[in-house]
Amino acid sequence: MRAEFTPKLVTAIREGITSRQLTQDLMAGVIVGVVALPLAIAFAIASGVKPEQGLYTAIVAGLLISLLSGSRVQIGGPTGAFIVIVYGIVEKYGYDGLATATLLAGGLLIAMGLARLGTVIKYIPYPVTVGFTAGIALIIMVGQIRDFFGLSMEKVPSEFIEKVEAFGAHAGSVNPWAAVIAVATVLTILLWPRLTHRVPGSLVAIIATTAAVQLLNIPIETIGSRFGEVPNTLPAPHLPNISWELCRQMFSPALTIAILAGIESLLSAVVADGMTERRHRSNMELIAQGVANLASPIFGGIPATGAIARTATNIKNGGCTPIAGIVHAVTLLLIMLFFGKWAALIPMATLAGILAIVAWNMSETHLFIKMFRGPKSDIMVLISTFLLTVLVDLTVAIQVGVVLAALLFMRRMADVTQVGYVTHMVNDDEEENPNDPLSLSRRKVPAGVEVFEVSGPFFFGAADKFKNAIRAVKGKPRILILRMRHVLSLDATAMQALETVYTRTRREQTTLILSGVHAQPLIVLERSGLLDKIGEDNIHDNIDDALNRARTLLDLPPEPRPGPFVPTVSREQGHPE
Repeated sequence: MRAEFTPKLVTAIREGITSRQLTQDLMAGVIVGVVALPLAIAFAIASGVKPEQGLYTAIVAGLLISLLSGSRVQIGGPTGAFIVIVYGIVEKYGYDGLATATLLAGGLLIAMGLARLGTVIKYIPYPVTVGFTAGIALIIMVGQIRDFFGLSMEKVPSEFIEKVEAFGAHAGSVNPWAAVIAVATVLTILLWPRLTHRVPGSLVAIIATTAAVQLLNIPIETIGSRFGEVPNTLPAPHLPNISWELCRQMFSPALTIAILAGIESLLSAVVADGMTERRHRSNMELIAQGVANLASPIFGGIPATGAIARTATNIKNGGCTPIAGIVHAVTLLLIMLFFGKWAALIPMATLAGILAIVAWNMSETHLFIKMFRGPKSDIMVLISTFLLTVLVDLTVAIQVGVVLAALLFMRRMADVTQVGYVTHMVNDDEEENPNDPLSLSRRKVPAGVEVFEVSGPFFFGAADKFKNAIRAVKGKPRILILRMRHVLSLDATAMQALETVYTRTRREQTTLILSGVHAQPLIVLERSGLLDKIGEDNIHDNIDDALNRARTLLDLPPEPRPGPFVPTVSREQGHPE
């Protein structure tokens, strides 16, 4: 098996796990399992599904992610990033739609891993990631208003604006007890770490508020009063109701789930690498996430991915192998089996307080504000992604954000690409770098010869600029030399632009000579057949040979090179000149 497709658990077992490591993993796994309990329930409820479905996901998907993960310390399960997309799917298509989308996303993640896209998916533009993350955080925060203040509402609208309007309409139904419990939860989570980090503040808040509500008979809504009893066993595995029509409708949301899972899991793995000074296997990580998302809906679960906060908690508590993640899943299973029925007593206001903290941490407001100091194009992508996430749909937000960022990137690259009428610049003393040993100003350009230079990425975004520059050639020169020493790659559109120039020069009886052609452009020229048309005699490694070829065609004697030839980069390093 290739190393990149080997789970880290296998690697850890091969290397040997010491008794000390095993003890640390057991302790860390138990602690992370306890931390994951309230989060799994809260994420499920916020996503519009039953609380136990969050537990099923954390147990089944969390176990499989640790077994197959490309990271030694990754902890998987339901996360806040999925709340928006899951809630929207459940509202419109029910759980069968969500299960179908999750299964499709699992298949897509496995395919991405096998296709070695693990390194590519990390290149999602940063403004897009910050934009949709902040948008999700705002939606989660606003979504907790009902339970945070105990508003008397039968149903909460799914759309953001309608949701805010509905909360405003029911503002007079605030339950002060719910607000007190929610605020107490927030304060406990924020202040408890000052006492100890061993016991999570969220667990302390749940135990304390649940006990207070039950002992004092405080009249607020609980999980049990809204959802009924919480099962204390895993359901029997079964396939959801799947149809071809539902698969077709769910493909776009599934792609969003897959991209989100890939981004978050790989980001979590990168953070873990920084904390442990190890390296994860990104493609294996995607496969692990895919398998977990294939299994989760079979047990009634929801989408899962690597969780940054729980992974960091694992590392801080001594977790060093995937065994910690396995123990975390087993811990959750045992808690559900023996204490699951008590989960029904947890106040909804307590979960709202926990999710408010999650949303605030997730928003990373300082990064969002910092982005406004960057280029205007990045700000536009950031705001567009943020607003589309909040007001339209997360799927649309990611798709538009990525496309918009790609278009702006292409525009930047096109702006960077320069097409210079070098002969004209030399004659007017406008050469950009006369100290360059390969500068044309150090050489004699025969009459009847024009020299152009393309500098930068030569792709479809720069092809039009190239055509316009070539049109600036006055008259019909005998020889046209195109310097390509700074062109490292060539795409089909740029190739077509070159072919157009060749056709024009042939029609005008001008000989086209290429100078400083790199390996990739040379391969493209050969495959397209343009190399044979131009002729190998008219393609040269450097400008001196190209000029001497022009002199030969003009029946002029060759000129010696101006002093010793000093290449900018050696041929062995891939630079022709």
